[in-house]
Amino acid sequence: MRNKGGKGLSLARRLYTSRTLGLVLGLLCVSAAMYPLDPPLWVWALMLFNGLLWPHLAFQWARRASVPYHAEHRNLLVDAFMGGFWVAAMQFNPLPSATTISMMAMNNVAIGGLRFLAAGLAAQILGIGVGLVVFAPAFIPQTSPLQLYACLPLLMLYPLALGWICFRQAYTLGLHKRELLALSRTDSLTGLLNHGAWKDQLEIAFQRCRRQQQGAAIALIDIDHFKAINDTYGHVAGDIVLRQLSKMLKQNLRAADVAGRYGGDEFCVILPDLPLFNAAQAMEALRERFATLGYEQNPALKVSLSIGLAAYEPAHGDATRWLNDADQALYEAKASGRNRVICNSDDLPKQELLDSV
Repeated sequence: MRNKGGKGLSLARRLYTSRTLGLVLGLLCVSAAMYPLDPPLWVWALMLFNGLLWPHLAFQWARRASVPYHAEHRNLLVDAFMGGFWVAAMQFNPLPSATTISMMAMNNVAIGGLRFLAAGLAAQILGIGVGLVVFAPAFIPQTSPLQLYACLPLLMLYPLALGWICFRQAYTLGLHKRELLALSRTDSLTGLLNHGAWKDQLEIAFQRCRRQQQGAAIALIDIDHFKAINDTYGHVAGDIVLRQLSKMLKQNLRAADVAGRYGGDEFCVILPDLPLFNAAQAMEALRERFATLGYEQNPALKVSLSIGLAAYEPAHGDATRWLNDADQALYEAKASGRNRVICNSDDLPKQELLDSV
């Protein structure tokens, strides 16, 4: 019910503006057609009520309804019914009648598609029937210049207003869609790319390296003894460590680098256009800085990182093999004592690259 209410209130607010403008301009159109017919006073009163008061009453009705969305649809059918009623009252004067029917149809199809357009047309036919009962059936085949000019504001301004409202709605929906897409690609705890989104970027980087014959490196980063941190200091402390590492990655990486949370306590980084030696230097600097971090809630807590690096090689058949090389380097970093950077390279022994840093 809450979702329907929010949707209905949003619809009611959008239609309040268009209904207010449309019925005020429609009042000019109908008044110009009715004036030569010399209608009784109650008809003028009904026109004023419909053109000036009904938009505000309709909005309040929808706003106070238990399901505003349904109430607003009823309001639109009332609009259509009254439009048909005034067509009969105007004795089917061609231009004012066609303008009234087309503006109502435009509104209904914009709100509810062809199905609601059909419902609106049925309400208009009912309104015409009631109008024929109230007023003597007649047909005026000519439209006077005054009536033509009275219809022009409605013909020109109302479609513009409706188009602007539809544009704003489409723009807002586009923003929401982009926000949802960003959320679906982002790890909620760290704000980095999640596993799937980072793997997509890895595939893009791999194809770019293959196509342009450029160098790149990827790093897999593991927080040493993370389970022990959770068991000793609690999961809140563990979350703080994860956020600290993500913060340090954001602060120390280049704009072109792509960091993500691979899962659990593992992070991943794509380092495009960077030789393996320079990538190792960058990761070693990151490891050293992170090891010096202090935690106010747990002063005794010190955390280290194990990092595995792999450069892109033309021999890699796909991005998975490239990632496996980095994973193998990470495994060796953990197996050889943790708190270190190990590079997987076909050109130099792993330890030689590490020592050169």
